[in-house]
Amino acid sequence: MSDAAALLLARHGDAARADVALILGSGLGALADAVQDAIITPYAELPGFPVATVSGHAGRLVIGLLAGRRVAVLQGRAHVYEGTPPEQLAVGVRTAAALGARTLLATNAAGSLRAEVPPGHLMAIADHINLLGINPLTGPNDEAIGPRFVGLGDAYDAEIRAHLHASAAAAGVPLAEGVYLAVAGPSFETPAEIRAFRTLGADAVGMSTVPEVIAARHAGLRVGAISAITNLAEGMSDVPLSHEQTLTSAVDGARALQILLTTALPELP
Repeated sequence: MSDAAALLLARHGDAARADVALILGSGLGALADAVQDAIITPYAELPGFPVATVSGHAGRLVIGLLAGRRVAVLQGRAHVYEGTPPEQLAVGVRTAAALGARTLLATNAAGSLRAEVPPGHLMAIADHINLLGINPLTGPNDEAIGPRFVGLGDAYDAEIRAHLHASAAAAGVPLAEGVYLAVAGPSFETPAEIRAFRTLGADAVGMSTVPEVIAARHAGLRVGAISAITNLAEGMSDVPLSHEQTLTSAVDGARALQILLTTALPELP
């Protein structure tokens, strides 16, 4: 068991347990405020947790009830571009797994490579391309968590994805689907890179999520993931890209995401 999970269980007993883990990306943290009977712990108090340094990432673990489910909400994340060691990017997911989570729902803010999926829309992730240059499983393997070699052919659970689409339709929330490509950042991509990524088969681009998905599959968790589209990628729009623009544009996506997730959670596989 992770040191952070042991600490939380020692402090709070079974109240610290959860069956679903949620990761909330840039500007998407408001959903954590809807958690009832919340146990809130800053990452800085949790052994091994990397502390997020970027605006839009509160850096708190929130455990409680959301839409009738016991959830462990990771409100914000650390990134490769912050200098976070790869193995630390797995700590949050492994802690949630040690607290009982068997499903992960990961979210992020991303740029769209498809003009028909503009800012404010959501995209269910069906697959990913890892151009981060790192893998959180690099180094000695802990067999107690998972196997040395992990297959990712089914990284994004088909049943969960179908449930997200059904929940989106029931809630009247448009939900596209596509391939997420992860880069290290922190610089935004060039127009030439975006053209290359489109050739590779990417539909959205961002700077996160993939390490957590790999860690989740290593630990045996089922995974669903959603990108909140905050901008059209470089070369597709006249709007200058910036983190401030990402946070501003994430507001609409955050509203839609909250509606979708609260609709999906009660019957989530």
